[in-house]
Amino acid sequence: MAKLDVNIGALHLKNPVMTASGTFGYGLEFEDFVPLNELGGIIVKGTTLHPREGNDYPRMAETASGMLNCVGLQNKGVDYFCEHIYPQLLPTGGTYIVNVSGSSPDDYAECAARIDALDGIPAIELNISCPNVKDGGMAFGVTCQGAESVVRAVRERYHKTLIVKLSPNVTDISEIARAVEASGADAVSLINTLMGMAVDIEKRRRVLSIGTGGLSGPAVKPVALRMVWQVARAVQIPVIGLGGIMTAEDALEFMMCGASAIEIGTANFIDPAVTIRVRDGINEWLDRHGVAAVQDIVGVIS
Repeated sequence: MAKLDVNIGALHLKNPVMTASGTFGYGLEFEDFVPLNELGGIIVKGTTLHPREGNDYPRMAETASGMLNCVGLQNKGVDYFCEHIYPQLLPTGGTYIVNVSGSSPDDYAECAARIDALDGIPAIELNISCPNVKDGGMAFGVTCQGAESVVRAVRERYHKTLIVKLSPNVTDISEIARAVEASGADAVSLINTLMGMAVDIEKRRRVLSIGTGGLSGPAVKPVALRMVWQVARAVQIPVIGLGGIMTAEDALEFMMCGASAIEIGTANFIDPAVTIRVRDGINEWLDRHGVAAVQDIVGVIS
């Protein structure tokens, strides 16, 4: 059997398969389908300093080969997570990463600091790329200056592995990746959703409550692959790839393009056990091709 463990900075994962924030709840919702302690990592839903109600309904729409969402980071806030959710996570034995978002650099930093105090959470994923909120979110991820301001503020108060999630809704994603690397990021994850829209021709209006939303699923995979390949060649820190991964073959493509690990998102809504199937499929491919360790295929595409 091939070695599946990977390192994301100081973060050690037993395999490269993680779940994408917003598609796997807190992990507890999937306990009946997936042995949580067998996943590489579980990135929990977006967490903010203060509770958020999210956007009005409708906030999801199916599209060809994907889906649109504008949930808007609905959550009960970081204190609720620390007091009520975190104690439930520890007994599962899973590796949990908290996706942190905010409306200002100070918001991000304070939220991250409260997560920093939790011994059982070894990393955060800094969401500077959410297109579905009116304040903050993607605004910080589309310019080098904005991205740097958040990462620097968080780095001053957060001392564990810091992953920064990048927006594809930019001219040059490599430039943003280099900026967050220089500001203290330990790794980058990409891509977040692409901005999209759906129209109801009978009602003659846009489907989603705020008009636009984030496109995810197989439709975005070619764009995500290209961006992962570009960023992996531009930075020295590890890259985590996501965007339309449905199968082990998809995951292997991302890793060959330079991703040290991958996240599975929309596919969880279709098959709640897809993460384990992808993990096993990666292992089978490696064994079939005589590859001793999954790290040996990372970045083989020049």
